[in-house]
Amino acid sequence: MSLYITDECINCDVCEPVCPNEAIFMGEVIYEINPDLCTECVGHHDQPQCALFCPVDCIPSDPNHEESQEQLMDKYKKLIAQKSASN
Repeated sequence: MSLYITDECINCDVCEPVCPNEAIFMGEVIYEINPDLCTECVGHHDQPQCALFCPVDCIPSDPNHEESQEQLMDKYKKLIAQKSASN
C-alpha cells in the first residue's frame, strides 16, 4: 500500500529528497505523496525512507491505496522502465 502524510506534518523538508521515486511533493499546505509513484521504497530500500527520517512520525500506510508487496514491486519495475525510456 502507498503511504500518505498526515496533517501533523511540520514541512521540515526531510521526506522529499529521500524519496527514490520522487513521489513526494509540496501540496497546498503540507507535503503530499502521489500514490501512483509510491512503492514504499520497494526495490530501493528495506523500509520507506520518508517514514524512517520523518521527525514527527506522520507518514503511515494509506488505507485508501492498499497494495501487496508484489504489486509494489511491479509498480517499481514499471517506474524504472519509464525512467530508463525517458533518458
